Amino acid sequence: MGASGDFDVLPTIGSKELVALLAYMLEAKSVLIPEIAYPTYRVGAILAGAEICEVEIDASTWPERADLAWINSPSNPTGRIHSKEELEACLIWARKSGATLASDECYLPFTNGIQAPSILAIAIGDNTGVLAVHSLSKRSNMAGYRGAFIAGDSKLIAQLLEIRKHMGMMLPMPIQRSMAVALSEQSHVDKQAGRYRARRDRLATALNNAGFKIEFSKAGLYIWCSRDEKDWDSVAWFAGLGILVTPGSFYGAKGSNHVRIALTASDEDISSAAQRINQCIK
Repeated sequence: MGASGDFDVLPTIGSKELVALLAYMLEAKSVLIPEIAYPTYRVGAILAGAEICEVEIDASTWPERADLAWINSPSNPTGRIHSKEELEACLIWARKSGATLASDECYLPFTNGIQAPSILAIAIGDNTGVLAVHSLSKRSNMAGYRGAFIAGDSKLIAQLLEIRKHMGMMLPMPIQRSMAVALSEQSHVDKQAGRYRARRDRLATALNNAGFKIEFSKAGLYIWCSRDEKDWDSVAWFAGLGILVTPGSFYGAKGSNHVRIALTASDEDISSAAQRINQCIK
């Protein structure tokens, strides 16, 4: 992550738990979420009874004040990697507004060699008000273990620890130890990243042949694409080929002409899907 300075780390029961409860635990009354985003950011704000504001990554367009702002790089669903300058602008905004800046970095291990800094590296040692969320579900294919962690501002981590222990949300020690083993080893992550890269390349070629425009999608575990039609029309087209994709509107109104295609199926299933797409356009 490139973290430095004073910071602490707190294991969590998967990253979804943390995302869903962070606004509630911080007593946030106003929350900024990406305009195209993982739905749990919105659900978490609703659970907290907070006002929700959808924003793009350009922090100069953000409202002057908020209690909590979520950023996500690489993005789910788009696979967009936010630049160092964009993240710096978000951090400057957070410093001025006094907001907590929470960076969901669950897909950071899968960037295909593109530079993708953690917000903790951008903070260069001053981690006040900054939190970064990481998950072994993605990094190490340990979804069933429900192992994740949050790192950053020591005062915020202490606050979250105090609240979560009263909620009974302590992560079992065997899971923590398995996380430590996985985090100490990198070769399995590199191997999996290679799998995702090969699957993306194979499927992207077929999608381009079928007239889909792929946007971003250089990182993470998904392809974000559009054929300039309603997302549900695209969903129906894929369904006719026996392929299940997710309508972009699940991630926000601005995704209503897109679909998200997961690269988490087996190599054989990805190859089969690409073959069916190519066959139907011949």
